Amino acid sequence: MNTITVISGTNRPNSNTEVIARFCEKLLQNEGLNVKFLSLQQLPQSIAFTEMFGKRTPEFDAMINEYIESSNKFLIIAPEYNGSFPGLLKTLIDSVHPKHWNHKKAGLIGVADGRAGNLRGIEQLTLILNYLKINVYHNKLPISQVTKLFDENRNLTDEMTQNVLAAYVKGLKEF
Repeated sequence: MNTITVISGTNRPNSNTEVIARFCEKLLQNEGLNVKFLSLQQLPQSIAFTEMFGKRTPEFDAMINEYIESSNKFLIIAPEYNGSFPGLLKTLIDSVHPKHWNHKKAGLIGVADGRAGNLRGIEQLTLILNYLKINVYHNKLPISQVTKLFDENRNLTDEMTQNVLAAYVKGLKEF
């Protein structure tokens, strides 16, 4: 069965990114897809120093196998960090051998509190993924002013955003 891994592209606790990513996870499950969820909070704290250049621990190898190797499609939700996407997301990409990314597909959603929804960051991420021979879904979705989309319990309550995400997930499923 085809598997899609949803990647919450930050390790920031209680992030807006994770709220959007979890909402998308449920939408994908409702579409009948086999879905896995990877939060960058799950990564080893020393990823940049101990999990790179062929020195991986068995635990990190298992994580790569579960979330990257075994998936044929990814949905990456990338928050805006300094006009781009988080360095830790790039570190994750760099810590996995390119052969494990090659010839797969990805959808990208940008998240920002500003007006552009991290368009710049998801375009930069597109270039990296294309280099890794990942076919990126043409419909990149920027979500702007994200903090205004939640209720006091941090539930995504904005109906228009819910509808846009539902349509996005249906398109990604067919991609």
